[in-house]
Amino acid sequence: MKKTTLIYCLLSLCALGAYAQGFRAVDKSSLDYAYFPDNFAHDRKDGEKALVRVTYSRPAKNGREVFGKLIPYGKVWRTGANENAEIKFYQDATIQGKKVKAGTYSLFTIPGENEWTIILNSDLDYWGAFKYKEANDVARFTVPAKKSTEAPIEHFSIQFPKGTDAIMRMGWDNTIVEVPITF
Repeated sequence: MKKTTLIYCLLSLCALGAYAQGFRAVDKSSLDYAYFPDNFAHDRKDGEKALVRVTYSRPAKNGREVFGKLIPYGKVWRTGANENAEIKFYQDATIQGKKVKAGTYSLFTIPGENEWTIILNSDLDYWGAFKYKEANDVARFTVPAKKSTEAPIEHFSIQFPKGTDAIMRMGWDNTIVEVPITF
């Protein structure tokens, strides 16, 4: 009976950590897609069109201190693991008053303790941020970083919360950033 109770408690804690700050549990594959509308590929209705898709890989916290240690503050980050993340706009968009043409861009970030710089770059299909060139930036935006109020987020995640507003949420460990996008 004690073993069963212990196992149940451990599984419950794992489930709570997976859903921290409203992020869905992750798939077994480290490659993921985030759509707006949320979960578009799965919940697609006839005639509905996606507005944004982000392709990225999800690194795990694995007990490490992430921002400021594993991912240094003030340095360009690939925004995930493996190849740099890519964001595809299916139609023209606006972020913080800046127009972004429909197309696919690399998504880089510069994490900071209180704010992040979000970078859209024209270079595609690179591993990491090793060959990042600032000269190829299409746009940069600064957004506030906030601390997670629940359990740490184990796997880096990007999601667009359900609703009519396109807000790209990125979260990992105890940090969350949100990027509002309009069409």
